[in-house]
Amino acid sequence: MMSSQKSFSIEVFPPKAPDAVAELRRIRAQLGLLGPKYFSITYGAGGSTQQGTYDISLEILNEGFEPAPHITCIGATYGKVREQIAEYKRMGIHHIVALRGDLPSSYGEIGEFHYANELVEFIRKETGDWFRIDVAAYPDMHPQAPSLSVDIANFVRKVKAGADVAITQYFYNPDAYFRFVSDIRKAGVDIPVIAGVMPITNYTQLARFSDMCGAEIPLWIRRRLESYGSDLTSLRAFGHDVVLDLCRKLLEGGADGLHFYSLNRAEATARLWRELGLKNG
Repeated sequence: MMSSQKSFSIEVFPPKAPDAVAELRRIRAQLGLLGPKYFSITYGAGGSTQQGTYDISLEILNEGFEPAPHITCIGATYGKVREQIAEYKRMGIHHIVALRGDLPSSYGEIGEFHYANELVEFIRKETGDWFRIDVAAYPDMHPQAPSLSVDIANFVRKVKAGADVAITQYFYNPDAYFRFVSDIRKAGVDIPVIAGVMPITNYTQLARFSDMCGAEIPLWIRRRLESYGSDLTSLRAFGHDVVLDLCRKLLEGGADGLHFYSLNRAEATARLWRELGLKNG
C-alpha cells in the first residue's frame, strides 16, 4: 500500500578485485553517515558475484544497516533460489530485490525462471511474508517490451505475484516517472514506486549504461555533456545541477522516495543527499 513516508536508499555492487573490497567499506562508511533506509546489493550476471553479495549483505547487517540483496532469474534454478533465500533467512535478512536480470551473451538459457513475476511468486510461496520484495520498474519502458501497454501489464503481473515496492531504472525526465505511476494506478496497482537516481559524473560510462538498459538521456542533456569533452569539472557541475533539479521535481511532485545508484562512489550521491536535505523517518 502507498505510504506517506518517503524512502531514501543507496545501491552498491560487489567488487571483483580483492583490494576494492576494502575501498568499498570505506565508501560505504561515508554513505552510511547519510542515514540511508537500506543498501541494495547487486548480483552479478549468472551469479558471478553471488558470494560477494552474501558477504556485503552480512557486513551491512552487522554495521546496523538494512541490506537488500538482489536475486536474479539469470541462470537460476528452483533449488538455487531456495538455497539463497534460506541463507538470507538464516542471516536475519528480511528484504530482497527480485529481478529478471540481463542475459549475458555467454548464456544460452535464462534458467528455470524466465520472468521476474515467476521469481517473486516462488519466493512468496517458499517464505510467505518473511521478505519485503522489491521489483524493477521502467519509466522509459523496458527496452525489450514491444509496447507501453505490454510493459505495464508485465509490471502488474509482478505486483500480483507478491511484490511490495518498485524501484525504477534511472531516468532524467520527471514526466516519465509521473506518467508511469499514473498508468499503474489506473491499472489498480498501489505499491510505492521509488525513483532510481543516477548521478552524472562520467558521460561515456553513462551513455554506455543507457544504451544497454534503454534509459533515455534527453537530447539537450546529451549535447551539453558531449560539449564538455575532457573537462570533467564542468561536466560534473552540470550533471549535479541536472540531477539535483530532477530530484527536487520528483519530491515536489509526490514521488515515494529516491534510490541512488552510487556506482560504489560516495561524493556525488552524498552531495545530492545533503543539498536535498534527505532524512528517513
